[in-house]
Amino acid sequence: MKITWLGHSAFRIDIADQVLLIDPWLDGNPAFPADRRGEAIAGVTAILLTHGHGDHASVAAALSGETGVSVCAIHELATRLGHDGVEVVGFGKGGTIALGEVRVTMVNATHSSSIDFTGGRPEYAGSAAGFMIAGEGHVIYVTGDTDVMADMALFGELHNPDIGILCCGGHYTMDMERAAWAAKKFFDFKVVIPCHYKTFPILAQSAQPLVDALPGIDVKTPEVMEVVEI
Repeated sequence: MKITWLGHSAFRIDIADQVLLIDPWLDGNPAFPADRRGEAIAGVTAILLTHGHGDHASVAAALSGETGVSVCAIHELATRLGHDGVEVVGFGKGGTIALGEVRVTMVNATHSSSIDFTGGRPEYAGSAAGFMIAGEGHVIYVTGDTDVMADMALFGELHNPDIGILCCGGHYTMDMERAAWAAKKFFDFKVVIPCHYKTFPILAQSAQPLVDALPGIDVKTPEVMEVVEI
């Protein structure tokens, strides 16, 4: 398995027979090197969106058209994109879709979700979600944008994820300390990868507080486009 951070909350995950793009905000992402776009999307088989905000979903339609793959998202967001001609797979929280040898279950997140259109007017895009991605004998918990929530206790018991991709930049999501608390309280992660940080000045610039708070857990802090092999 290979997990590549594309900056902010965007990831490329090479797992089993799939290449998944998670919240692939590439164009306009100040953390992503534009000259490596082709490398980031090569061989992609599906796009997964946690919610509709521009720093997660704004490039999904263009990438779907460019690569010919489906965008998988909560029903309302998928429906909205589908009206624009995007190939979509809509599903809901608790639902599981099969992508080749990989299983993706949508789980809850506590956050808002909208799409900004002309004049900055937000349009409803369902609710925010996270994903449990199972393949190669591992389960990856992609939190999406969220705060700590009691639901995480259920996720830990139901899915037993060993890899956590945790939002932790603060201000819009849980911060490093809250993410670390959730990781220790609810999960038995072997590997943790932080995201939704360093992109803008308002967000945390270092993941060191997360590293310090999780002794005994392999907290990976890759640079953008650096591959983490598991």
